Amino acid sequence: MAIDDITKKAQEFLNDEKVKGMLESEQAEDVSDRVLDGVAGLADSLTGGRFSEQIDDVKGTIDEKVGNE
Repeated sequence: MAIDDITKKAQEFLNDEKVKGMLESEQAEDVSDRVLDGVAGLADSLTGGRFSEQIDDVKGTIDEKVGNE
């Protein structure tokens, strides 16, 4: 699965109204930051840093949709 496919699926999931309500909280922000940092770090490590910019873009897109910051 390509990075673009992952991004598209993540955006579809995060645009669901029920999901939006659950994700707009301080607790969700804290948890999501830790998870996103871990996943981004792992993805960057597995790809040898070749896709760091794309990984950061996906992380940023998801982070904007989760929590209250």
